[in-house]
Amino acid sequence: MNVSLTRKLERWIGSKVKEGKYQTASEVVRDAVRQLAEREERRKLELQHLRREINIGLKQLDQGEVGTFDFETIKAEGRKRLAARRLQRVG
Repeated sequence: MNVSLTRKLERWIGSKVKEGKYQTASEVVRDAVRQLAEREERRKLELQHLRREINIGLKQLDQGEVGTFDFETIKAEGRKRLAARRLQRVG
């Protein structure tokens, strides 16, 4: 397989090899492709999870299992979860 890269990407790959992080340019490309595949798989799983949660909510709605809607509480909970995710990334 032949892959054409921009000069900027070629320089970046070369810098990773020069830094000693990888032995060859092929290793850099394989690692990048592996990470891309993992990212796509994570997104696929997240989407599946989201769809399951939506279906649960729709079933609850159909069964009349609904509560009141408090947008401020929902925003506060979302901000709390976002802050927790950011802390996980940093820590």
